[in-house]
Amino acid sequence: MDAFHARYPFLREARAAVEEAGVDLEAVVRSEDAVVDRARQRVERALIDREIGPPARSTRIELLSYPVARVIASLVDASIVRQRYTEAEAAAARERFEEDFADEDEISSVGTPTLDRQTLLSEFDLDSVVRQTADGFEMTVSAYLMYSASLRPSKWRLSTRVLDEGWVQISEAELETLLEQAVEDRVEEGLPLSVPDTIATVLDEPVAEIESTLEELDLTREIDTVVPELFPPCMQHLLDRVQQGEHLAHHSRFAITSFLANIGLSTDEIVDIYRTNPGFGEEMTRYQTDHIRGDTSPTEYTAPSCATMKAYGDCVNPDDLCDAISHPLSYYEVKLDDEAADHTDWRNRETEESANAEEAAED
Repeated sequence: MDAFHARYPFLREARAAVEEAGVDLEAVVRSEDAVVDRARQRVERALIDREIGPPARSTRIELLSYPVARVIASLVDASIVRQRYTEAEAAAARERFEEDFADEDEISSVGTPTLDRQTLLSEFDLDSVVRQTADGFEMTVSAYLMYSASLRPSKWRLSTRVLDEGWVQISEAELETLLEQAVEDRVEEGLPLSVPDTIATVLDEPVAEIESTLEELDLTREIDTVVPELFPPCMQHLLDRVQQGEHLAHHSRFAITSFLANIGLSTDEIVDIYRTNPGFGEEMTRYQTDHIRGDTSPTEYTAPSCATMKAYGDCVNPDDLCDAISHPLSYYEVKLDDEAADHTDWRNRETEESANAEEAAED
């Protein structure tokens, strides 16, 4: 085990180094508090700040904290924890390999671990499906589709790319984004893990701390009330556009679909909302909605944060409450808490209106 393995713990080489060292995971979680604490920090910082925090000074602690963090993330019964954790690990990896790639043509100082692009491509069996060109890089269509499928901005759609005899043109930055996605997939592989009781019991305390943090963030509150007039302005705007038959950009479509799924709408109900859209395709809309809901994917996606909505230009007409919150779901929860007694769930209104009409007819 060395600094290179601690820097890139998701590599097969790093896993082999841990196995060759004869490390017993149960013994580690029972006796090495520093490893467990760093593992908890990786998950907690990912949940709060979407990063894994600064590395431990000890190579051993940093490397072993990675498998322990995956165990902790598995023991917390909330998919949002695993989603943010895998994203944060991948983001940290990208920051590191971008730094290494930039120094690729320079002589590294003695003892400094570096990762070159070709080695990383080989790690994910991409060395034969990615090639460098005069203007950047090219990737085969099948590999491109595999790693771009979950990327939301519309620029990743194959229809927007230059395609030449089965090769897709990509820039250096885009290749690094796709490699980041490959890392995320690797970290996510197998999660949630099946954890033996003997290990789970020892990790009760760090798991409880993560659950407490999650409760404070209020990211998993069950909402099953649909009152559109209480939606945050951004979601009201996107819903209005959908109902007016406008075509939404991919990121906007993801935002409103995930928001509607998060507040309790079923796939059928969401699909019905999209029927007015030009070019509506039920099969694709249903597939995308099921994927976002986690029915056909390992992750149940949460609606984008306010920062993400702003980044994509989807934050419109912000009001005073928007200044005090950081997530559209938080906005909606506040509105529901303040005004729930005065509003009827959108799904019940038709029933109520029919009943009122019948009463009026009888009178």
